Amino acid sequence: MTFLQPWVLAALPLVALPLVIHLINQRRFQTMPWAAMMFLASARALSRGYSRLRHWLIMILRMAAVAAVILAVGRPLSRGWLALAGGGRPDTAVVILDRSPSMLQRGSGDEAKLDAGRRRLAATLTTLAPNRCVLVADAERPPLELARPADLADEAGSPPHAAPADILRMLQLAYDHVRENAAGSTEVWICSDQRSNDWALDAGGWGSLRDAFAKLPQQVRFQLLADPLPAAGNVAVRVTSARLETRGAGRDLLVTVAVSRQEEATRVTLPLKFEIGGATTVVNLELAGRDAVLKNHAIPLERSAATPGWGRVSLPADENPADNEFYFAFDEPAARRALVVAEDPAARRVLELVAGIPPDKNERALADVVDLASLVGAAWDEAAVLLWQADLPTGRDAELVAAFVARGGQAIFFPPEAPTPGRSFAGLEWGAWTGHAPPARPQSWRNDQGLLANTLSGGALPLGDLEIRRSCALSGDGVPLATLADGVPLVVRAAGQDNAYFCATTPAPRDSSLAAEGVVLYALVQRAVDRGLEPLGRARQIDAGSAALPLAAAGPWSRLAGPADAASGAFGLHAGVFSAGGKLVAVNRPAAEDAGRIVADDRIDATFRGLSFTRIAPGGAGAADSLVQEIWRAFLIAMLVALVGEGLLSLPRRVREAAVSGFPAAEAAA
Repeated sequence: MTFLQPWVLAALPLVALPLVIHLINQRRFQTMPWAAMMFLASARALSRGYSRLRHWLIMILRMAAVAAVILAVGRPLSRGWLALAGGGRPDTAVVILDRSPSMLQRGSGDEAKLDAGRRRLAATLTTLAPNRCVLVADAERPPLELARPADLADEAGSPPHAAPADILRMLQLAYDHVRENAAGSTEVWICSDQRSNDWALDAGGWGSLRDAFAKLPQQVRFQLLADPLPAAGNVAVRVTSARLETRGAGRDLLVTVAVSRQEEATRVTLPLKFEIGGATTVVNLELAGRDAVLKNHAIPLERSAATPGWGRVSLPADENPADNEFYFAFDEPAARRALVVAEDPAARRVLELVAGIPPDKNERALADVVDLASLVGAAWDEAAVLLWQADLPTGRDAELVAAFVARGGQAIFFPPEAPTPGRSFAGLEWGAWTGHAPPARPQSWRNDQGLLANTLSGGALPLGDLEIRRSCALSGDGVPLATLADGVPLVVRAAGQDNAYFCATTPAPRDSSLAAEGVVLYALVQRAVDRGLEPLGRARQIDAGSAALPLAAAGPWSRLAGPADAASGAFGLHAGVFSAGGKLVAVNRPAAEDAGRIVADDRIDATFRGLSFTRIAPGGAGAADSLVQEIWRAFLIAMLVALVGEGLLSLPRRVREAAVSGFPAAEAAA
């Protein structure tokens, strides 16, 4: 149990005071044998057992009354039906606040999860009254020390944004703050809805951070205020493609819109509202299952309409307003250029073929085959993707590839026949080849985001149909996107560089069926091309968060659409359309926010194993503001009950019986 005044508990030995007084009184009188009283003593022997029991009960009630007074003065705290475990008032309280779009989901009390969490944490920490209260609401900015815990309830200090919450990075900031400021006993409060893209438990770093917290000299307790319940009936909208197409004397803007919900429900008709250049149109879209797509919806534009341009698609308000609108930008299409570097002729032909076929007949695709000696003269500034099937680059070649990846180009690496030991790129290096007989098949892959995500209609890519005859070992710091049996990586994204991917086999027939089962390879390459085209054009669509923040820092930014209350230093965290460097950038929430994947409780519990960790249920409508309650009144009531009981037991037997029956003592005696 937690006490706000734990020093008062030093007085608990006073509970023995009634017993000490009793023993002193026992020594005041000496028992002397007296013949005249022997008869009375023998007569009372029949009721001696009852008398001793009564005396013991009186003693226990007196001691309980003293204990209740001491505990009440200590100001005990309780949380729901359970008391908080251990410790007194914390020296420092660190609040990790998840402000991702999913936290705007409204609960049963028509209050957003973020607002409810802020309100309850403010009330709780006001009760706990720590010496310092620190807020970590952003993975890209240092912790903010609050003047008082009640400031947590102020939305202006921590408004919601469109970026995911990097819980790992925010916990790292909390650790750095505790260590550098030599804080005393610390409580870390995490307010989150347990979305997998916010926690990213598969990322490296969780184990080392857990060990670092465990080695701190001061006590650190973790409290997770979790509200993972999904929104029933919530629908999210997303623009997956927006491109211009010339038709005769005019132009059409072809917009592909996808809507999704997290669970099956009844068939509904959704009015999609398009806003472009001040003009508004509404198109009805029927949603029968979990997903629906409005593909290449044509919006006529005047021939003289300025480009680049922007627009917005929105849905009527529902449980989560954060996913009811989506911004997009468009421009004249750029050529889909790919650079192919391959030492194997069979792999080179396949890669050149899949890169040279555009997904739309009105687009232009180019696949430039480049040998290693001509890398310097390649069209790096015009290429969207690099397909590399050779030994990993070093020296000048590595500098060219690194610069290409750093400016937004996509690179997919395939293993060479004889990898050079110790040669790495983006923190990964090839190992030895392994043959698979019979051929291995992919066992698991990430289908919620990235190059292997499900199609717009919700169908999964047929990775399970692939046959992997040979695979090359891959070591280093990477995020597996697809694995074979026993966790052998097949497709990996470099942990330090989101634009670099590694495929552990080649499309050559002797290595895999990537060429024969061409859907997976084609989707992999063309999705990489789509991503690589974004930084090349004057119109770009980007996820809020780490990808947009570098653009925000480059500035100056001019807001064209979006929340007007967004801080100037946090443009990369909020949805909207911004003009930067002569380009239009549409910033939106990541696709993983719409997937709604929840991290299981046992996985989070395992992550904090070895630390003091408590999970707190959010409570329903009408739940108390504070997660902890002072219960000293209950101890005072217990003291009164103990004193009343002690008084009744101390009365003489006849008087006690009369008091219980309600009659005067004289009448009872008659």
